[in-house]
Amino acid sequence: MAPREYGQYDGVTRALELVGERWAMLIVRDLLVGPRRNGELAAGLPRIPSNILAARLKELQAAGIIRRAPRSRIIIYELTPFGRELEPVVLALGAWGFKALGEPREEQIITPDAMTISLRTAFRPQVAATLPATAYAAHVGPAELLIRVDGPALDVSRGDGPADLAFAAGPGIRRLLSGELAPDRAIATGEVQVLRGPGALLDRFASTFHLAA
Repeated sequence: MAPREYGQYDGVTRALELVGERWAMLIVRDLLVGPRRNGELAAGLPRIPSNILAARLKELQAAGIIRRAPRSRIIIYELTPFGRELEPVVLALGAWGFKALGEPREEQIITPDAMTISLRTAFRPQVAATLPATAYAAHVGPAELLIRVDGPALDVSRGDGPADLAFAAGPGIRRLLSGELAPDRAIATGEVQVLRGPGALLDRFASTFHLAA
């Protein structure tokens, strides 16, 4: 099915014609983290029907937003330079949507790519620039991320690794990022579990990553 046309002539209309179809922006979100194979995209979006994923990929390719690229005998999808220009749009949408996030429903999950983009959205480089370089190993639901902050630079990768602080949290990490839950209280109530390292570093994490609710 061809993307819908709204019959209006302006930039917002054209943008929605290109990325306004269901699932399109979530595909873009995950590709902002890095190139992905078809199966990796499907795994990161477990509710997307295979035919819809195929249709969205085809449409995004036709729009010049993503491209197929061969890598070691496999095909991966990656954003084009035009597609990467959507990053500030995705981050702004994430910050806006965070205000209406509410409490998680039982069936809702946190994927590694979604959490990575959430951290990019919440990152405050001006604050981080005043703090010592710190590495965090965060286990948020099934997502395991190694978060390295060095001045105003942020690097987030999948997996565990050497870190100054390793912690585990559930979807309630939203309350920590919003400031609704103080770091010491988060540890005391068990909403955040310190796995290794000094728990006091959770204060630094909460200062470095913040989103207004």
